[in-house]
Amino acid sequence: MEAVRATCDLARCRLNELLADREPWQVAAGAAGATLAITWIWAQVHFSDEDISSRFKKRLFRLVRTIPAVRRKIEKETRHMQDNMNAEIVRMNAGMPFLRRLPDRGISAEQVLAEARRYCALGKFSYKEGCLSGTVYNGSADLTELMTQVYGLAAWSNPLHPDVFPGVRKMEAEIIRMCCQLFSGGPDSCGTVTSGGTESIIMAMKSCRDMAREERGITRPEVLVPFTAHAAFDKGAQLLRMKLIHIPVDPETSRVNVSKMKSYINSNTVMLVCSAPAFPHGNIDPIEEVGALGIKYGIPVHVDSCLGGFLVPFMKEAGFPVVPFDFSVPGVTSISADTHKYGFAPKGTSVILYSSQHMRHFQYFVQPDWPGGIYASPSMAGSRAGAVLAACWAALMYYGRQGYVETTRRIIETARFIEAECRQIPGIRIQGSPDVSVVAFASDQFNIYRLSDAMAQRGWNFNALQNPPCFHIAVTYCQTAVGVRERLVKDMRELTAEMLRAPADNANSGDVALYGMAASVPDRSLVSELAWCFVDSLYTTEEPAEADKPAPAEADKRAPAAGTQ
Repeated sequence: MEAVRATCDLARCRLNELLADREPWQVAAGAAGATLAITWIWAQVHFSDEDISSRFKKRLFRLVRTIPAVRRKIEKETRHMQDNMNAEIVRMNAGMPFLRRLPDRGISAEQVLAEARRYCALGKFSYKEGCLSGTVYNGSADLTELMTQVYGLAAWSNPLHPDVFPGVRKMEAEIIRMCCQLFSGGPDSCGTVTSGGTESIIMAMKSCRDMAREERGITRPEVLVPFTAHAAFDKGAQLLRMKLIHIPVDPETSRVNVSKMKSYINSNTVMLVCSAPAFPHGNIDPIEEVGALGIKYGIPVHVDSCLGGFLVPFMKEAGFPVVPFDFSVPGVTSISADTHKYGFAPKGTSVILYSSQHMRHFQYFVQPDWPGGIYASPSMAGSRAGAVLAACWAALMYYGRQGYVETTRRIIETARFIEAECRQIPGIRIQGSPDVSVVAFASDQFNIYRLSDAMAQRGWNFNALQNPPCFHIAVTYCQTAVGVRERLVKDMRELTAEMLRAPADNANSGDVALYGMAASVPDRSLVSELAWCFVDSLYTTEEPAEADKPAPAEADKRAPAAGTQ
């Protein structure tokens, strides 16, 4: 103790000697400046949404892009890519001109329907032939007819006005209660219907953020998610000003590394995330282990089952083993599940479920002082489409438990067949652990995106993935039709053999060009700007150049009507 006191006295004397010639105001200004500098550095290190290396790279690349020659080159390439994407999007219109203003006079209902049929017939990929990964998860004629009729009955309804549309309110309440039962929720379990998986995930993040702020005083919330978790968590973190930390996954199984997740837990952690299954490779994370972490540290655990929410609950009954994944797992506090995927509802519905009503309350938005009245809404939107909610209810009622068990059996059997057969194809490697309906394909012998592009030439539409390079198929009910899975494996086998005979890359088009370019660009903000070009092209109404316009005979072609499933 005496040694410590002597050291402090010595330091004090040295400091006084150092500042002996300074004016008092200089000492005060220096101390204030040093305090501000230390505070700023501390905030940059500990309280930013991004790590130091990422921010340093961004600033470095931003500085490089101010060089005139570099800036001109980037602008030129960006314009070129924007023009190419616009032309590609416009070519999909099969020569149909764009409408750029309201017609002077309205047209008849018959004309509107005729034009709508022309618009809806555009496109070269057919979901009815089972050629799409995900996208359309059922599409049967009987279900389509039912959805159309129910949608028409509730076309003008809005759950924002439960007194005007009490039937739609009842439907939503029943959807939530049925889903809570499906996921082993207790009597206090609850939830809301949302517009899709992204909103469900963002609502769960908001609940965790606000609950942690209210009950634990956390103002710098952090969320721990597997590296393979859906990008909706990244979007939610950006919107809600939460720090997202991506946890590494096992390179063989693609499941989250629980010990790594544990090492990142700190006093600001407000949410732990698992996938059931993860979108890229179809694996289910070790939910029981993460749930145990949640209990130990008092942190909510969210299970993202947006993709498999209407498969995983039925797998055991359909004859397939499955790990515990729902509210029966201690520590799980919220679950997101998309009814508009394997629940076979039309696009625009999902559910976010909670183990307790207390947690759901932090999802709500309430403005008690608005001059227009007390405003309260359960989720992101105010007005909502009661028609899609009613159609969702109809789908659940139409299939029932046994119906979903049977569709699950057929879908999982098809996915298992594709996985087993493709494992036998030389040059193909199955990426990760396909636990449910997703099978991801990679290769150590050629650029896997070449195979994806070649399959597209035969009418197949798959999802390109990255980190590592691969693509996947999310098997749907459409692929369970007779002969579809055999045709898929046959095309994979034939085209893979071609890839092995000529393994050199062709980086001029398709996924090969896009993902090859993206992987080679170190400035990820530039990759984001190039992605903006694609999103911008979705809203173009520019006519293509004369050289790009289809011939008159081609312009009149209409997509052939595909046979019913």
